[in-house]
Amino acid sequence: MARWIEVSTSKHRLRLYDGNRLIKSYPIATGKILTATPFGTYTIINKQPNPPGHVFGVLWMGLSRPHYGIHGTNNPSLIGKSVSHGCIRMFNHDVLELSSNVPIGTKVLIHK
Repeated sequence: MARWIEVSTSKHRLRLYDGNRLIKSYPIATGKILTATPFGTYTIINKQPNPPGHVFGVLWMGLSRPHYGIHGTNNPSLIGKSVSHGCIRMFNHDVLELSSNVPIGTKVLIHK
């Protein structure tokens, strides 16, 4: 079975699946009203550990929608809120775990 990611912006949850089987659920931060996280189906196109600027935490996973990604955070108190410029923020330890469990090309479904 293929692994894929589901993101619920209203529940502030990212879920990792293997086929129909839920593997793990993570708390996330998503986009605020004026810079909402875009709905749709995307793929992970790259991974960059320790991205420059430190605002992306310990890891960046770029999505097929330009300028959007799943990444760590330098402010973990914001997880669970709608505060980003559209990206999906995770606790640093969670984004590292997720990244080790999904290859480039993994499908990411984002919905309300």
